[in-house]
Amino acid sequence: MPLKADLDAIDWKILRELQHDGRMTNVELSGRVGISAPPCLRRVRRLEETGIIRGYRALLNAPALGLDVVAFCLIGLHHQADAELKTFAERTRGWPIVRDAWMVSGESDFLLHCVASDLGAFQTFVIEELASAPDVDTVRTALTIRRVKDEGLVAFPA
Repeated sequence: MPLKADLDAIDWKILRELQHDGRMTNVELSGRVGISAPPCLRRVRRLEETGIIRGYRALLNAPALGLDVVAFCLIGLHHQADAELKTFAERTRGWPIVRDAWMVSGESDFLLHCVASDLGAFQTFVIEELASAPDVDTVRTALTIRRVKDEGLVAFPA
């Protein structure tokens, strides 16, 4: 698969290191990737400006914050016209319990990653918000048991 970005080996090292630890200083990053600090900073800024690095965020421990239920919902709409798909996609932005949402192909139209304080809160969301949303035809839910892998979103070439 061809890359959409012109990246060299140093750029890939920078991305790998920042995906692992986005809080390190530029000096530490430059040492890890084997170049001096000024060109390292220029490369990071270029990766940010071109949108390859979309941002930085803290990874929170949901159970420590009282958010113990993680579930996935597969949503089927009555109609798959562009207007209905866009309307549902926009609606997901207003649901705080939905942390990630994907439009998908196949038997369902959307996959929602949900995080809730408890099973009751999740059930209330599914019944009162999700299943009653206009144009929703089917809702299938899957409660998670435990996370078995937690890697960055991008795998890097060997």
